[in-house]
Amino acid sequence: MLFDVYGANALYQWVGWVLVFGGLILLNEFARRSKAGGIIMFVALPIAMTIYCIAVTVGAGSGAEWAQNNPTVLFQNGWFHYAKVYAALTGCIGFMIIKYHWGKLGKATWFKCFPFIIVGINILIAVVSDFESFVHLLQYNAGVIQDPTVPGSDGAFVDAATGSIVWVTSEHATQIAGFNNLFNGIAGLIDIFCMTGWWAVYTSKKKDDMVWADMTWVFVIAYDLWNFCYTYNCLPNHAWYCGLALLLAPTVAAALWNKGGWIQNRANTLAIWCMFAQVFPQFQDSFPSFGFDSVFAVNSTLNTTTNTVVSVLALGANVAAIVYIFYRAKKLGVNPYKQEVFIGTRDYETARGRIAEGELPEHEVAEYERAHKILAGEKAA
Repeated sequence: MLFDVYGANALYQWVGWVLVFGGLILLNEFARRSKAGGIIMFVALPIAMTIYCIAVTVGAGSGAEWAQNNPTVLFQNGWFHYAKVYAALTGCIGFMIIKYHWGKLGKATWFKCFPFIIVGINILIAVVSDFESFVHLLQYNAGVIQDPTVPGSDGAFVDAATGSIVWVTSEHATQIAGFNNLFNGIAGLIDIFCMTGWWAVYTSKKKDDMVWADMTWVFVIAYDLWNFCYTYNCLPNHAWYCGLALLLAPTVAAALWNKGGWIQNRANTLAIWCMFAQVFPQFQDSFPSFGFDSVFAVNSTLNTTTNTVVSVLALGANVAAIVYIFYRAKKLGVNPYKQEVFIGTRDYETARGRIAEGELPEHEVAEYERAHKILAGEKAA
């Protein structure tokens, strides 16, 4: 069992999941289909969120009781959440620059590698967080024991209910500290290099998507497993939503109606969720001692064996993905990062068919034709 969703609040927890999943899909559609939608979601709302977060943080720092007891200050004050929300928003804005060819950046060939860079940064943020938890295991083994009543202090302790080695973050969340963190951190590093065709990003015919055709199901599955494991490891009281609902929303959208648009879907839904969670963490958090006990809150089972199994699956999926990528690169005789490796696959060809006329440079067209000749020769043989 991954989550505690069979208790008295089970109905609310499942309804909450459906609402989050459906809401993210609908808001992503609103954001991606027009410039106005994107600007509202990723410029106007972030400005409002930033003003709010500064106000409560400054208020808490000055000793104001209303701010010190604010849910954002209590449960979303760690470096990770702020890094994640602004990194995701940077991705959303960058993708719109490419999609709409805004300014010199939107027309620059070198800027096409921005999606790879910003996704890599987002992955590294999570990898550092996983390694941070692994360090707590090392501290525990070295005899640095934490006082569980002091969130964010060094070291870890044994959870009496599960027998797992855990630590309490500055946001009062209890995390597993184990080799699961090390395994998944390594999986995240591999996942960065499962992104191929770094410069092959284009505008769709309807100008509603930034299309990265070479980002097929191979990367998406490897990423989803790694990221779910990350949330399960490091956000155990949020993973029901930011692990399952948040990951499935962009994946379902890309699988059913906008092939090649997964990374845009992912950035949009991630930014939307992070902004919501930053301002309204009480939706998914249950801390009765602080007066917050949401019926929608869901916790993981905090079981070391379960976390380790999930992390091994994530690591295995990413190893398999990178091996398959280099196999295809060798077959086509290409550099998997400078050129595309999934030419000829169904997902790639469907996504390529959505790219706007005139977007593809001559050298890319030549590479595409060469790859198909290789594939045709392989079939003939």
